[in-house]
Amino acid sequence: MTNILTDLVRRQAAKYGDAAALAAPCADGSWADISWNTLSRDVDTVARAMEIIGVKEGDNIATFSANRPENLVTDMAAYLNRAVSISIYATSSLEQVIYIVNDSKSEILFAGNYTQYKIAREAQAVCGCLRQIVVIKDIELDADDKTTVKWCDLLKLGGSATAECIKEVELRTSRALPDDIATLVYTSGTTGEPKGAVLTHSNFNACMQGHRDRFPWIAAGQTSLAFLPLSHIFEKGWSYFCLFAGIKNYINRHPQDIQNAIATVRPNYMCSVPRFWEKVYAAVQEKIGSMNGFTKWMTMSALKTGRRRNLDYLRLGKKVPWWLEARYGFFDKYVFSLLRRTIGIERGLLFPVAGAPISSKIVEFFRSCGINLVEGYGLSETTATVSCYPDVDYAIGSVGAPIPGVQVKIGPDNEILVKGPTVMRGYYNKPEATEAAFTPDGWFRTGDAGRIDASGAIVLTDRIKDLFKTSNGKYIAPQAIESRLGEDKYIDQVAVIGDRRKYVTAIIVPAFAALKEYAGQKGISYKSLEDLVSNSEIVRLIQNRLEQLQKGLAGFEKIKKFTLLPREFTMESGELTNTLKIRRPVINDHFAREIEAMYI
Repeated sequence: MTNILTDLVRRQAAKYGDAAALAAPCADGSWADISWNTLSRDVDTVARAMEIIGVKEGDNIATFSANRPENLVTDMAAYLNRAVSISIYATSSLEQVIYIVNDSKSEILFAGNYTQYKIAREAQAVCGCLRQIVVIKDIELDADDKTTVKWCDLLKLGGSATAECIKEVELRTSRALPDDIATLVYTSGTTGEPKGAVLTHSNFNACMQGHRDRFPWIAAGQTSLAFLPLSHIFEKGWSYFCLFAGIKNYINRHPQDIQNAIATVRPNYMCSVPRFWEKVYAAVQEKIGSMNGFTKWMTMSALKTGRRRNLDYLRLGKKVPWWLEARYGFFDKYVFSLLRRTIGIERGLLFPVAGAPISSKIVEFFRSCGINLVEGYGLSETTATVSCYPDVDYAIGSVGAPIPGVQVKIGPDNEILVKGPTVMRGYYNKPEATEAAFTPDGWFRTGDAGRIDASGAIVLTDRIKDLFKTSNGKYIAPQAIESRLGEDKYIDQVAVIGDRRKYVTAIIVPAFAALKEYAGQKGISYKSLEDLVSNSEIVRLIQNRLEQLQKGLAGFEKIKKFTLLPREFTMESGELTNTLKIRRPVINDHFAREIEAMYI
């Protein structure tokens, strides 16, 4: 079987030529198209340059950069050489970079900008295996740096490749096998040290085909916006699928630019984590709350009609009655289309969301508005997607049905077990961890608890290691509570506490912009964020919001006390992973005094 990724760009260039494959952001806010022909030429050129600087078949090549088209060029050039691509988050610390470079024995590292270049040089001083740094951005190198190569010079080097070099790369490409390692994806490490999940080309072959089978209507020439880091398997896998499907992919560099990027690009597709949609939902709910009279009646009637049509009929594959279709058409024209244009997604076809639980209320709301939010579930170890909503017969509250070719069952302790061609080979150079990750009969242990409903959809409970029991013997699923609280416009981050405690508490990071606006409206004076979060009116506001948000929870699940923090959880402090998941042990340690105070 031919590897899909190995010479993918060449095949697509032959098919699509000068049509745009990618787009890169410019300093003035515009986007510069990169054609399939240009992309293919750059991939070939960098592949030849890699051979010239000593890359051999099976070598590991690391990329330490924010999102850039060059990241994908580097990946595809590595695959032409039968080399292995490793992505390192742009926000990684020196210690994390050193660990991954040493663990993977990467000899070459591509650094995105000056910040990553400086970290790479420090890493090179202590990583004996790292012999070559390539800097993508055109920066001034350190005066004593005699070995680093700039991207522009790498292209010149590849452009001057000899016939012998070109032939060698072609021979390597021809020898590519499905069992070749494509990439090592280092887990974010919410507990313990990161592990490199070994994903082969056969894993990606199955992943590409599984998504094609699940969404056969996705077509070439459509557009996607890369919002999440390309180092995340969710975005990496989707970006590869965009190349496979002929979708033009806009590579957004900085997450903070996403609102402007969406407004400019107006994509058909965009992968995201729940927090993006939680913020949009909170803003829309605030707008609806400020409406009155006819406008509010129109909006509420539209939502009721949208729910009836999209959830009660289309979701179940039923024919929509003509009168309901006509009513929906009216509201879609005068209410929903305006909402979609305001967000920048009026051309939206599919918006995959994964990485953490998302409230069913939020999914139902956007689906009612004609926004195709598709909840899914996956891991680095499963080449991203295990399951996601199909076009019809999906269950809101679930993470959808397994994609074609993937098997799922429930094991001891309600653990979700997975088997199939997208499951990793194992963890790189970690035989004991690999053995522990699989059952004796070959099922991958996800570490997630859940169940399979009558329709075959997966319903997640929580990470098994995150589930805790109160001192009264009641089990708590903290992520479910945290996702519910994430609906609120005044709450940004939450860590639910309660393991072996009498009751549940929470460390809450408010949404400071919204909180400051509220304080201004109420005439609340403060000198610092510490003053603001300790103000009795602010505390009462959050208390009232919690009471509303926790309606429907069992008494033992409800947060009895909370502490408001004057600062965010950050990656720099170790409280968040590179994928923005909270590290509970670190938070428990950093805020031990505040936590103990809630149990006095």
